Amino acid sequence: MDARTYPNAPVTYGAVGATRGSTFTVLPPAGFRRVQRSARIGHGEQRWAFAREQILTWGVKRRSGFGVTLLPRDPHGELQDLSADSADHPFVRPGDTIVLSVGRGRYTAHEPVRVVYVVDDPTVAGFAYGTLEGHPLRGEESFMIERRDDNSVWMTVRSFSRPASFKWMLLSPALRLFQFFVVGRYLRALTGAIPASLPGERSGTAPIEPAE
Repeated sequence: MDARTYPNAPVTYGAVGATRGSTFTVLPPAGFRRVQRSARIGHGEQRWAFAREQILTWGVKRRSGFGVTLLPRDPHGELQDLSADSADHPFVRPGDTIVLSVGRGRYTAHEPVRVVYVVDDPTVAGFAYGTLEGHPLRGEESFMIERRDDNSVWMTVRSFSRPASFKWMLLSPALRLFQFFVVGRYLRALTGAIPASLPGERSGTAPIEPAE
């Protein structure tokens, strides 16, 4: 599929938004494998501000080794490379279409996804995306940060998925191993030293626009 057609393509699974439901922890969609992992990523207002800024501008994927390309909603628009920290990156919006890339050269894999919901509340922020045709998996993944009553900041990654085709089913053990490895990267992506000047720092609340 040509990248320009992705913004009009449907997601490749039916339970859209199920990572957000309260039943997810005990009842993922039938036929899908569930993953849920959480980790404390820091403490205090500065950690929260940094993590919120990063997670709402795809920092969790950038800092985990993925290339991030935002496709235009207008077929004549320009692609936006979000693979490096920048103050110019837009906040994630429901309906955004992204092509993620991982690997190098001829071994680069491309994963087209669609943002299905965004959360930006005083104590919880994050988003979820669903897979599009061409992704090796079918399903949904969410990335949420939470500021708890003790002012600690936590990140939770949730997903449900299954191989997208028979070919990928044969590679299922390798996909699961890669998924385990990369979720660990996600949970470490927003830890560590906070830059003195937060890349792309903005004031106020990220504008959340409805899907088109």
